[in-house]
Amino acid sequence: MPSISTVAALACLGASAVVAQTAPTCSLTKKCPEDAPCCSQYGQCGVGAYCLGGCDPRMSFSLDACVPAPVCEDRTLAMTDTSGIVDVGKYLGDPSSADWVSQGIPLTYNGNVILTMPPNSVGTVLASTVYMWYGNVKARMKTGKDAGVVTAFILLSDVKDEIDYEWVGTELDIAQTNYYFQGIPNYMHSGNITGVSNTNTEWHDYEIRWTPDKVEWYLDGKLGRTQLKADTWNATANQWDFPQTPARVQLSIWPGGAASNGQGTIDWAGGPIDWDSDAIKQDKYYFASVGEVTIECYQTKTAPGTNSGKSYTYNNWLGTNNTVVDGDKNTVLKSLLGSGLDMDADYPSASGTSAQTSMEVIPGLSGGGPGTNGQAAGNAQAGGSSSNSGSGSGSGSGSSGSGSSNCNDGFSQDCGTGSSSSNPKNEGARQEHVLGASAFAALIAVAGMLWL
Repeated sequence: MPSISTVAALACLGASAVVAQTAPTCSLTKKCPEDAPCCSQYGQCGVGAYCLGGCDPRMSFSLDACVPAPVCEDRTLAMTDTSGIVDVGKYLGDPSSADWVSQGIPLTYNGNVILTMPPNSVGTVLASTVYMWYGNVKARMKTGKDAGVVTAFILLSDVKDEIDYEWVGTELDIAQTNYYFQGIPNYMHSGNITGVSNTNTEWHDYEIRWTPDKVEWYLDGKLGRTQLKADTWNATANQWDFPQTPARVQLSIWPGGAASNGQGTIDWAGGPIDWDSDAIKQDKYYFASVGEVTIECYQTKTAPGTNSGKSYTYNNWLGTNNTVVDGDKNTVLKSLLGSGLDMDADYPSASGTSAQTSMEVIPGLSGGGPGTNGQAAGNAQAGGSSSNSGSGSGSGSGSSGSGSSNCNDGFSQDCGTGSSSSNPKNEGARQEHVLGASAFAALIAVAGMLWL
């Protein structure tokens, strides 16, 4: 198996440690402040990457604080190497520059991408750079194994609508499915697809087919489960508890059995994770393998579900499908100091008098789960302290978590404006000397160079 250096392994921990200590939290009742206007997928406030994929407009300073989300594009992603994957600290919102944004350490092994989880880390998450507003997505995968190891393939919207495939490492003949409306943790929505052969050693094709009227889960081309929107009416709330807003595809491995998670989550994940297991001794990390991924956009000429514009935004705090706008707003930041309120914010000059800032620009994983299910940091549903609850009947996020011009040797976007090709100012890479980052953040930056 490919190896991970100590620096890279520490970086997995650093992403959550830095943010958890300093970033203000956000919820429906506690919106982000204007100077850190964007509420990330993990319930923390900042700028830059906080304002890109996963930014929740309902919990942010204002609806336009989040950067507009790129509309759906049909894509067939071979996943034979990591060339289409960019670290979250090197992405500014241009979906033509990369297929996936990563947190953690994706590697290449035997002609496929693997998602790694070194000891005491929060694992690895890949999130698509384009969004789906209904459509079909299929992933060929091999899951992780052992107690406490969870593999996931989900659709997750910025307002936390969610459609899941998840696998517990002690149940290699079961594919768990679930769905959520705006992160409300109703575990009665879960359902298992049984009879699948060993999910850890054998490739299987998992597919989600999502329309305004139903969700279907397919396994190796056979229908395994159907959920009709008509059966999700919530008379008390006077709404459809049905996923309905533009979502990113996310692939991940995360430690459901970590000691920091709630007991319910640990029990559901098959028990406490063993960071000194035979698998760790042999490979140095737990891992899941990803083969080809295909995204097919929903074909319609009238909303909901269109993809005729450039980006998706919201025009109302309700965050339902009738509040989604398929428009032509820009999706690319000039630097990681920007937000939807100031897309052109740039780094200070290194020779200036104010070359450092303490602004949070990279959101971290506080628990490692890819989805939120109402359990983001700061408790996305009600505010207050972070929730550690889980469920034996379904998953939670544990303790909550054509190219553009290539200006340099890394991923970059929008490099032509206000900069020369020899010294681009607005490169997407983390500029630690400008941000005045901690030692943890510096390690993350080094790790980013190791796997790209």
